[in-house]
Amino acid sequence: MSTANKSRILWADDEIDLLRPHILFLEQKGYAVTPVPSGADALEQVQAQPFDIVFLDENMPGMTGLEALAQIKALRPSQPVVMITKSEEEHIMEDAIGSKIDDYLIKPLNPNQILLSVKKILDARRLKEEKTNMGYQQDFRNLAMAYNDRIGHEEWADIYKKLVYWELEIDRTPNRQMGEVIYMQKDEANANFAKFIEDEYEDWLNDPKAERPLMSHRMMQERVFPLLKGAQEPVWFILIDNLRLDQWKVLQPALEEMFRLEEESHYYSILPTATGFARNAIFSGLLPSEMAQRHPNLWVGDDEEEGKNLHEEEFLRLQLDRVAATKGLKMSYHKILNTEAGKQLADKLGNLWGNALNVIVYNFVDMLSHARTETAMIRELAPDESAYRSLTQSWFAHSPLQEILAKIAAKGGRVVITTDHGTIRVRRPFKIVGDRAVNTNLRYKGGRNLGYDDDGTVLAVRKPERFFLPKPNVSTSYVFAKADYFLAYPNNYNHYVQYYKDTFQHGGISLEEMIIPFVVMKGR
Repeated sequence: MSTANKSRILWADDEIDLLRPHILFLEQKGYAVTPVPSGADALEQVQAQPFDIVFLDENMPGMTGLEALAQIKALRPSQPVVMITKSEEEHIMEDAIGSKIDDYLIKPLNPNQILLSVKKILDARRLKEEKTNMGYQQDFRNLAMAYNDRIGHEEWADIYKKLVYWELEIDRTPNRQMGEVIYMQKDEANANFAKFIEDEYEDWLNDPKAERPLMSHRMMQERVFPLLKGAQEPVWFILIDNLRLDQWKVLQPALEEMFRLEEESHYYSILPTATGFARNAIFSGLLPSEMAQRHPNLWVGDDEEEGKNLHEEEFLRLQLDRVAATKGLKMSYHKILNTEAGKQLADKLGNLWGNALNVIVYNFVDMLSHARTETAMIRELAPDESAYRSLTQSWFAHSPLQEILAKIAAKGGRVVITTDHGTIRVRRPFKIVGDRAVNTNLRYKGGRNLGYDDDGTVLAVRKPERFFLPKPNVSTSYVFAKADYFLAYPNNYNHYVQYYKDTFQHGGISLEEMIIPFVVMKGR
């Protein structure tokens, strides 16, 4: 192997001559080693050329290893460094670890110990990718066999969680070699999941004996209200709209630094998986047709111009009063639509601890998905699923929501984090015709005179009452897009398809839209 292709190691030690056997051992293993006798020489070498790894003796005269480490990291923040020392004193280890070393070795050194450290650092990414790809390949067949069997809603949730796990693991590998494979498997899983929903959803709503999952309209009464019973402090219910399971998983590590995880589960969004239906079902405790019948002054149909989610607080108060255990309970409701509103809520958070329930609806992820559709710059920033998750993570790290949660955690508060529905990246158009009164959502349509080829691509609902959907006209029907299809009108078809393809949409039937994260945490 030529020197140009070898991994380059810089080794700084004031007794470097005594380490010659170890250096020869590494060179025989195919590494190019540059030995220097001081921290100052190490810094000079790092300034002059790149190294794959730096070994630093902690106790060198002149510039110590820790001093050299600080200057090397200032020059090259991502430089892998191994600290070597004779001392096992705790404060030295803490100083080195705090300075972001990659490994720590104690003299006397063993050749295999050194080689293991080098491989762990230099080969970690390659080895992780190989292990991840092998693990997914082994699980690929098991997953495929599982979703081709006749399984229930819990098994489908397990499959989705496994797919998300592998998607995130593959995302962390340098080359993402299995990225296209996991996408194809998710697509196949979604096709089978849509058949499952087509077979089961109607029974979930109508058959008392049906094996049904927890759904939007029952979530507050079954999962949130029980947390209020006998509680000495408020429950903070935080609904981050459009928050998919994979987005929750990338936020989870930051939140677990502040909170202890008490429950991590899921529920199913009702259809349509759209804010006006799913979120209102959460807060009202009712299905859409029940809302329209019982509260016509609050329900806003698809055929009306008014915003569909302007009455969430009223719906929630009515639900609280309808349940004996929560009747008259003191609560607050906050909808955060921009950064300034988030900052204002963070500032007055201390005033809300006297309530039994504090509800916060945070709108960023929904705005992100719409901005990605409408803004070229956001499309560039989030061209795929991985970047979309990364943008969510970056937003949270710098958002008032992070500050709000940190303040709640600091007082040991209990938090519920969930969402109303997820989104799916749409790829394939499906032609549909409708009149002017039909809603504009790309994943479902509701109204009269819907025209389309009924080839199984969509779920057609000709009896809306069986799906507990409003039926303003005798001929009203609904159509739901499955998997990653989106509904496109024939007029100006090519422009329409080009504009909306690869955007994140909701309202239809997919694992991403329907299986929702539900998390309970307590401040540490």
